[in-house]
Amino acid sequence: MKDLVEFMAKSLVDDPTAVRVREVRSGHAGVVVELHVSAEDMGRIIGKSGRVANAMRSVLKVAAAKAGKRATLEIV
Repeated sequence: MKDLVEFMAKSLVDDPTAVRVREVRSGHAGVVVELHVSAEDMGRIIGKSGRVANAMRSVLKVAAAKAGKRATLEIV
């Protein structure tokens, strides 16, 4: 899950070295994936009306469902 989010984020931003992804295990939610990017790239990750962020969340949920897990994405 972590690698998938990192790949998507690095493909979108101008400064891929500033991308940090962290997985946090959560009892009720399964895995929470936290994405950290530079302040300049935050708009690229969120997108217009949150469309890019929602698309990333959808891809992550599908990948997690295939693995039999639950995952959520938080953009910090």
